[in-house]
Amino acid sequence: MERKAREWNGVDRGGEDALLVSNYNGGVLAIADGVSGWAEEDVDPSLFPRELLANASNFVEDMEVNYDPQILIRKSHAATSSTGSATVIVAMLEKNGILKIANVGDCGLRVIRNGSVIFSTSPQEHYFDCPFQLSSERAGQTYLDAAVSDVELIEGDTIVMGSDGLFDNVFDYEIVSTIATYRDVTEAAKALANLARIHATDSNFDSPYSLEARSKGYDAPLWKKILGMKLTGGKLDDITVIVGQVVSS
Repeated sequence: MERKAREWNGVDRGGEDALLVSNYNGGVLAIADGVSGWAEEDVDPSLFPRELLANASNFVEDMEVNYDPQILIRKSHAATSSTGSATVIVAMLEKNGILKIANVGDCGLRVIRNGSVIFSTSPQEHYFDCPFQLSSERAGQTYLDAAVSDVELIEGDTIVMGSDGLFDNVFDYEIVSTIATYRDVTEAAKALANLARIHATDSNFDSPYSLEARSKGYDAPLWKKILGMKLTGGKLDDITVIVGQVVSS
């Protein structure tokens, strides 16, 4: 698998995402998105996700992990001592073409084949805008709460992994059309991150985030509704995108 990464971090939010790209076995990809609320308690929200994925990098080749992303999350979480919390997704590609995925929270992954999304993870939320998360506190989730899935890949498939900053601001059809525009995965990742940034700052864009908000009962202020306006706009957030293409080894 050819793997390239692009991370875009909002200046105001301080860069609370972390990513891992490893060429071990068929390839390992991971994103951890730090929970910004810790900043209100004078805790740097970036420390927990960075340590979590640094530990994941160290455990990738561990015999006990044995290509199991859920076990990789367990060992990485147990070894993390920083205060904080994060959503996390890990994908491990075996030599036989099976991509194993474990996801806690609302980071996501899409597999694109011949111009269509053939596989998509689903976000895990307690309620709107409150995702499952690994934490330094007992109140958080564990590896046992991870949504686990497998998908069989073929040569030419494209993997798009992102923090919720991507999927809250960019529709799947936009991801597919953007990927089709670029032959180079690095440029595709940059383009997706940039598109998400543009949508995030556009108060008139009817984003996936605003659509979900309205579906959960959130709406524009009364004065806007009187004027016939509705709740729109993207979600300002850190944006991390990894794009990989499956190649024969």
